[in-house]
Amino acid sequence: MSKANKDNRPSKFRLALIDDKTHEHLLNIHFTKTNFFVAIVSIIVVLTAIIYSVIAFTPVRTFIPGYPDAHSKRAAIQNAIRIDSLENVIYRWELYSENLRRVVEGEEPLKIDSLINASRSKTENTSDASELALKDSLLRQQVKEEEQFDISGRDKRNLPIEGLHFFTPLKGVVSQGFDPAIHPYIDITAPEGSVVKATLDGTVINDGWSEEDGYTIQIQHDGDIISIYKHNEKLLKKTGDKVTAGSPIALIGNTGSLSTGDHLHFELWYKGEAIDPSRYISF
Repeated sequence: MSKANKDNRPSKFRLALIDDKTHEHLLNIHFTKTNFFVAIVSIIVVLTAIIYSVIAFTPVRTFIPGYPDAHSKRAAIQNAIRIDSLENVIYRWELYSENLRRVVEGEEPLKIDSLINASRSKTENTSDASELALKDSLLRQQVKEEEQFDISGRDKRNLPIEGLHFFTPLKGVVSQGFDPAIHPYIDITAPEGSVVKATLDGTVINDGWSEEDGYTIQIQHDGDIISIYKHNEKLLKKTGDKVTAGSPIALIGNTGSLSTGDHLHFELWYKGEAIDPSRYISF
């Protein structure tokens, strides 16, 4: 009986690390088959979680073939804008060719105003007061439900920073690049008198002078983005002014004790963290 119980006991194994010269046991690990299997599964799960976290939450994912980076997203948005513009151009050419045909055949050419009025009158004729009232009530109910449960998506209309189109603040040469530790911004050199422009739509939140940075201007943009422009010769905007992307805000200069020549000190901040502007802007 005791022999049978002894045979049913789980097999135990030992992994030993022994010094080859002194035969001293440096490490002894006792385990069973079950413990070994559990350890292997745990290691696989932990490694999978670490790899997933690195790929999902770090810029490493941009190295995956087929994953859209900031440049491809920006190109997709620009292509969508171009397609929309091309559709308008095609429509105008179709209208032009139709009018040309009518003129050649002696018919009255089409007019855009008449087309708009005809479409408007057609809508007015086909919709009576009761139908319009019903549509209006349905629309009001839909808006009310969207506001109640917040399903309209208004809070999700802001594009991520990878999808934004940044305007180049200054065309020139990057004399010193971005370094997150010692140089969390870039320096751009350009000829004297060059115009510095806003990189995005926004509001000027600070303009002024400091001994080290000279004339400085800061702009708050949508999406928790702030751009900073230092060492300017002259500021063209003041605090509270609304600016659009590409609008002049300053003239390049050499003001401030930290400046050694005409250049633009440009900073880009996203959600309280300094980011490399050259990743999103072509200088």
